[in-house]
Amino acid sequence: MAAKPDAVLIAGSGTPAALPQKTLKERGYTGKYYQTHGVANSDFLRVGGKDVDGTFLPAGPVLVADQLPASNPVRKSAQAYVAAYEAAHGKGSVSTFGAHAWDAGLLMTAAIPNALKKAKPGTAEFRAALRDAIEQVKDLPGAHGIFSMSPTDHLGLDQRAYVMVKIDNGTWKYQP
Repeated sequence: MAAKPDAVLIAGSGTPAALPQKTLKERGYTGKYYQTHGVANSDFLRVGGKDVDGTFLPAGPVLVADQLPASNPVRKSAQAYVAAYEAAHGKGSVSTFGAHAWDAGLLMTAAIPNALKKAKPGTAEFRAALRDAIEQVKDLPGAHGIFSMSPTDHLGLDQRAYVMVKIDNGTWKYQP
């Protein structure tokens, strides 16, 4: 507080990350707040309340899927995940975390048929064929981005894998 910074980055995750921000607000800090993607869930909004309004954070596009421009190549896949998840768990229940498992499933769905052409499951040859098939996946839309894997890139995501989000009135708002 004494240094009067223009902005503060709170590097936490989940609901505990609301506490430093709430404390700074209580003490009169009026600068900008930044959080990490680790707070991208509805419980953070609930616990943080009005004290987290105005906060910026990077997040996977799935968090604001319906707000993405129609031209965004992630929008359709991210919306498919949101629809499937909320059909099973209720409206507003989705967070970015489950979308990672969804994306892993998409990668496996794309790779397994190719690996099966080369080897039988349960063998060392199949595991090698599956790795090779995953490394060949290109331009696969997921909930978090477009996956293009390679032998040297097992993350496979590029700049389309994150967006900037602002918390506004207790909701996530896409920041173009």
